[in-house]
Amino acid sequence: MEADGRKKPFPCQVRRRGLIQNKEWTYPMRREMQEILPGLFLGPYSSAMKSKLPILQKHGITHIICIRQNIEANFIKPNFQQLFRYLVLDIADNPVENIIRFFPMTKEFIDGSLQSGGKVLVHGNAGISRSAAFVIAYIMETFGMKYRDAFAYVQERRFCINPNAGFVHQLQEYEAIYLAKLTIQMMSPLQIERSLSVHSGTTGSLKRTHEEEDDFGNMQVATAQNG
Repeated sequence: MEADGRKKPFPCQVRRRGLIQNKEWTYPMRREMQEILPGLFLGPYSSAMKSKLPILQKHGITHIICIRQNIEANFIKPNFQQLFRYLVLDIADNPVENIIRFFPMTKEFIDGSLQSGGKVLVHGNAGISRSAAFVIAYIMETFGMKYRDAFAYVQERRFCINPNAGFVHQLQEYEAIYLAKLTIQMMSPLQIERSLSVHSGTTGSLKRTHEEEDDFGNMQVATAQNG
């Protein structure tokens, strides 16, 4: 989203400009990171291990989002805390895990990096479910895309992505959330005030209706007792 409320260029427009070149997918590529958007990379933990520092530096990585759960902390680590800025999220690859609550935080982290000229790597363990879900969510909100379109766009660049069923459901739910947020951002203060006034008036009318019904019911009871 631009500062004036307009949506950023659609990802396929970015692709047509040739900024992101698709490559024919091969199995070994699942152990590497891929650039999904200019400056935004998605990959497995193996792409962020100590032995991969030269590759990270070659691609200009400055920020890393590390997604893991507590039991993985012994082997999925932020290896370069003095070189890169990290955001570490404690999330299990479990369909019942609530990931929507982390979307605003990760979007702010990615936006801050890109706006400062940095580059971000998002990784989990395999770079297939958790990290892919967060990159999809970022693209959905940034470009105003539906889940299925954002998924297809990311999969074109990292073919092996496969968010678990619970994450897919939450991403589909997130469409309504970010679209409502987008609508509010595009509304003027006067439009928001009018919308709230209409809602308040409707609520008041309903309250009065219920009160009148209660009064009428009390009158009927009193009449019956007096009769």
